[in-house]
Amino acid sequence: MANFRKMYPSAYYPYMPMYSPGYWNYFPNQHIPYKDQAGALIKLMDYGPHPFAINIEEATKENNNFRIALWTGNHLQLTLMSINVGEDIGLEMHPNLDQFIRIEEGIGLIQMGDRKDRLDCQAHVQDDYAIIIPAGKWHNLMNIGNIPLKLYSIYAPPEHPFGTVHRTKEEAEEHHRCK
Repeated sequence: MANFRKMYPSAYYPYMPMYSPGYWNYFPNQHIPYKDQAGALIKLMDYGPHPFAINIEEATKENNNFRIALWTGNHLQLTLMSINVGEDIGLEMHPNLDQFIRIEEGIGLIQMGDRKDRLDCQAHVQDDYAIIIPAGKWHNLMNIGNIPLKLYSIYAPPEHPFGTVHRTKEEAEEHHRCK
């Protein structure tokens, strides 16, 4: 571990210690800071493709963006999502990637199927549920509870550009239309 610390002084960003002057000035102001269980200030931002460790449950619950990329590498991506009451992710299908979703807070309804108009696999999901979506499956996740649905999603390979931040679902839809 000592050699790792010499190479990477911060577990959150390898090239600059988190507490050094100017660390937070290095990154755009669009990201959200929070404190981990040890009280260290963490910014929700894209830390890829560098080595990274974080309390994923705390980060997921703290996120209020519809979607934010937390780590983007060459072969997978980790995003955090917060889906408002009554909203959904939006019906979609990823032809060339698998997706893993973990619910940390809230209640949802996942629907999946082989056709856009036939989502015959449905399940109620809540805290601690994992959802696996194989490539080529149509899917949608709706918040059917009374608090924001907090989750993280892993895409393999990455789905969104490095540094993606969508504060709202409308912003995400606008970005998708502009692709």
